[in-house]
Amino acid sequence: MTLAPHKSSAGQAQAAPPPGPGQATVLGRVGAYPWAMALAVALSVSGAALSLNGVLRGWAWYLPVLTTVFVVSLTMAALRALRAQPLLVTAGGFASLASILTFTFFRPTSIAGFIPSGTTMADLDRFIRRASETVLAESAPVAPNAGIVMVTCAVLGLTVILIDALAVPLGMPATTGLGLLAILVVPAMVKPQSVGVWGFGATVAGYLLILACSQWFTPDARTPADTARNPGQMRRAALTGGVALVATLIVPLAIPGFDQGTFPQGSRVNPWGTSTGLNPMITLGNSLRTPAGSGRITYATNAGTPLYLRSVTVDNFDGDSWGPDDRGASRRPVGEQIETGYEVLADEQLRQVTAVDTGTFTSPYLPVPYAPESVRGLSGRWTWDPATLSIKGSDTNSRSQQYIVVSSAPKLTAGLLVQQSGAVQGVPDDFTRVPGNMPDIVRTTADSVTGSGGTAYAKAMAIQKYLRSAEFTYSLQSPVQGGYDGNGLSVLADFLTQKSGYCIHYASAMAVMARLEGIPSRIAVGYAPGRLTGATVSVAGQGALPEYEVDARDAHAWPELYFQGLGWVAFEPTPSRGVVPAYATETSTPGAGAIENNDGLIPSSDPSPTPAPSTTPVPLPGAGGGSEAGPQLLPWLLGTAGVLGLMLVAASPRLVRMGLRARRLRRQDPASDDAVPPAWSEFLDLGTDYGLPPHPSETARVYSARLRGSSLLGEAGGMDDAGHQAVILLTTDFERRKYGPRARQDTPAGDAPGSDRAPLRIAAVQRSLRANAPLSRRLRADWLPPSVMRRLGRMLTAPFRALGGLARRTAHAAARSWSWAREGLRHLSEG
Repeated sequence: MTLAPHKSSAGQAQAAPPPGPGQATVLGRVGAYPWAMALAVALSVSGAALSLNGVLRGWAWYLPVLTTVFVVSLTMAALRALRAQPLLVTAGGFASLASILTFTFFRPTSIAGFIPSGTTMADLDRFIRRASETVLAESAPVAPNAGIVMVTCAVLGLTVILIDALAVPLGMPATTGLGLLAILVVPAMVKPQSVGVWGFGATVAGYLLILACSQWFTPDARTPADTARNPGQMRRAALTGGVALVATLIVPLAIPGFDQGTFPQGSRVNPWGTSTGLNPMITLGNSLRTPAGSGRITYATNAGTPLYLRSVTVDNFDGDSWGPDDRGASRRPVGEQIETGYEVLADEQLRQVTAVDTGTFTSPYLPVPYAPESVRGLSGRWTWDPATLSIKGSDTNSRSQQYIVVSSAPKLTAGLLVQQSGAVQGVPDDFTRVPGNMPDIVRTTADSVTGSGGTAYAKAMAIQKYLRSAEFTYSLQSPVQGGYDGNGLSVLADFLTQKSGYCIHYASAMAVMARLEGIPSRIAVGYAPGRLTGATVSVAGQGALPEYEVDARDAHAWPELYFQGLGWVAFEPTPSRGVVPAYATETSTPGAGAIENNDGLIPSSDPSPTPAPSTTPVPLPGAGGGSEAGPQLLPWLLGTAGVLGLMLVAASPRLVRMGLRARRLRRQDPASDDAVPPAWSEFLDLGTDYGLPPHPSETARVYSARLRGSSLLGEAGGMDDAGHQAVILLTTDFERRKYGPRARQDTPAGDAPGSDRAPLRIAAVQRSLRANAPLSRRLRADWLPPSVMRRLGRMLTAPFRALGGLARRTAHAAARSWSWAREGLRHLSEG
């Protein structure tokens, strides 16, 4: 057969890349592929998000997540159905993500409800800071505040874009499992129940749908829409999915750190051990039910009796949950004097010096006795809140801190509290606000318990007595069995109905009922008085002081009520926990004849006793406040996101190269006269990657001869002869395809020149190139392939080239216009 002259160069052969998935019918209709794949991606991501229940409390967060995932996915499907370029489709995904996040979370400050404005950016910063503090200071399940839900929606939306890019333009649907795995890793690390069967099952179903769509809609213009698909396609998808599923179930058995049970239910990845920071949201029932006595803190004090160590104040109650208020703008450096901000009218102040060693206790908040006046010996930057006196690290945490606290508080008595039970002034609304959706049982209980009590002190004592009465029992299991484990209003209503719970329920109930009775209140989170260790600690100016210890078993929450002229006063409504202060015992109230201790009411003739705390450890089932059950979320999330981001950036040239190769070696339409054989394009890129790019004016035959004459393929006729022969056959196939007679429409798929052997020939060329290339060249070809980097460079410089061309055309047009104008003026002057 006589071949036509070589009118096309090897470089020009790269100009028409083959169609990708979903683009096979570019001359006809696009079909259902974009919508089917979008649905599969959305189902897989939203299914994986089911596993986040338990990392985020409840289900209120799931609707925004579902909306975000489907909006982003369907937007990209619509752009792909309109035959938009892949980069435009991805850009549309980012734009839709920004729009739906703005519409959902920042609508009041946006333009037209979905376009971000300058004010939206300020709100975004506030949301991110709120989310950062939530995941830094809390353990699962965290309260789904707007900040953490917004960040969750953003991360899952970005995951949709990533999975879509892997599945469609890059043509590597099997690798989409990495994106889904990144979602499942979070609950596997954080939740004691691990991923869960439903979340795992939904993720697997979505992943299999992605594989099925990628195989069913394999671009092949020769296959009519009504023709039965090749059964081998579905077998490949089923095999890939089955291998991935089996690997997911088996690999955890070989990974250190899975605690117990069988993945995906009942085991948690925990390779770094348990964190011991307190959870300021005090939703720590899981850790309370399995206390380990971790997070040991020791302290020595001249107070004579062990102290409550206060870590953080929880005062913001929006009806859904209690939370620490974000008053970052008003915080002050710890180096200066810490002041209460209110007048103290007591005749006597109790001044105490306490030396604290936090050991492995890890929290952004610092445990100190109330009320601190100064703290010495801290490392890192720390600030204190004038409204609550809580001390928080700016760029550090409490782990391995050793410091000395000087604290001062008024000496309180029942008589003094009665005397100062008048109206309060100057207290911020944060401490008096009552949500409008208050359940009736809470209001009626508060009214009936306080009765005709005339003073704030009498009302406070009535509430405390009611909660510590025999009607209530301390239990860690009842809230779980009854479905009211938490600290919201509905939880409080259930607690008052069931009359069983642990410290957060009692503290929350007293704080809310106090507010209903007009008494400002808040909740303190920290540690109940601990135990003597038998050792002493020498403190400068104080001598040898007895040492006490507390750990996770002593973690506790208690209410604080405000009295004018005395400040914030602690009460102890939780039975069998902590120590009831002397001013809050029954005998301190006029007319009483008993004292209430941790076990109930007992007769007493001592008018003002102070119950001595136990010097033995509290039994394990009696833990009452919380220590984090799982690892802190922020370091894990940031670390995981950073590592995955770096890995993705580093691997992106390799992934793009693999996607191009996979797409090119799919079967192509032999009836298309304009199509450049994709195997030849792959061959040219292989030569480019291994150091021999084609010249722009070089024909296919000349380039083939130059490659075979170089040392890249080794010696012809030797062990590497397979590579030389593959180059010759690829060149012949290309010339027949490019310059030979056009293939008939009814040509069977296997009859196209080299159609079934091109992948084998490409593989032979690649093996020869790798075998004769040094390590540095192989690494470059694998991870920084020049063919991809050149395309990236051309893409990045395209806008500048376009601007340069526009500038040149504009200058040329201006010069031509000026020439015409000058000629016209000359003719006018001559006329």
